[in-house]
Amino acid sequence: MSVTKEQIEALRDELKLHEPLYIQYWYWLKRFFAFDLGHSYITKQPVLSELLSRFPATMMLTCASLIVMILISIPLGTLSALYKNKWVDHISRLFALVGSSIPSFWLGLLFIELFAVRLGILPSMGKGTVKHIILPSLTLGIAMSAVYVRLLRSSLLESLNEDYVKAARARGISERRIVLFHVFRRSLIPVVTNFGMSIGSLISGTVVIEVLFSYPGIGKMVVDAMIRRDYPVIQGYVLFITIFIVLINIIVDIGYRYLNPEIRLKGVERR
Repeated sequence: MSVTKEQIEALRDELKLHEPLYIQYWYWLKRFFAFDLGHSYITKQPVLSELLSRFPATMMLTCASLIVMILISIPLGTLSALYKNKWVDHISRLFALVGSSIPSFWLGLLFIELFAVRLGILPSMGKGTVKHIILPSLTLGIAMSAVYVRLLRSSLLESLNEDYVKAARARGISERRIVLFHVFRRSLIPVVTNFGMSIGSLISGTVVIEVLFSYPGIGKMVVDAMIRRDYPVIQGYVLFITIFIVLINIIVDIGYRYLNPEIRLKGVERR
């Protein structure tokens, strides 16, 4: 199907392409503050509405992956630090080494081959039931937990050698109480900080996993938009994810203040 010159000129007028770049940017900026990210070239639907319709699916996958990561990294990292150089520690370090070395997409392919193709107990694509989210969340969660197991282990080992821990032991406080109410809370500070910085990699990881498992989230949507050269959707995705990452980092910074008493005390002293 050929496109006439009149149609091209009409589209250029609609997109303000005849105007200078700073005028084009001004028009875009006004639409942005009005929550207007434009319309998709393919579906002709507002980009913001398409992003919001796909975002809950991505958030569901992200939350499920975080749950998997927490269930693996916290017990394994804690046991690895408490039983240093024992068999639990060796298994934990081996898991962290292997988990951080395996690409997430390859791990996802292994899960598809084992659980979907050979055993046939879990679906390999789509979204609908709880079973559909198990494989993608395991793929993302295991890849993330390998990093946090090492981080939590090193943080716990550092905290266990602090003077306040030795003083607590000298006062006869039980080891369980020391670990749960003092050491563990302090050790979470670098974990929470690193989590805020790894949000970007988590979002990029969901893009790969959503494509691999044909999961209908915003990651798969933007990859389809790249293939179709649907630029308003691509631009809207970048802006949307950027704002989301900034908000998450603000929340992490607020949580860091409550986890670290030193920051609160410094704030009181300044007043």
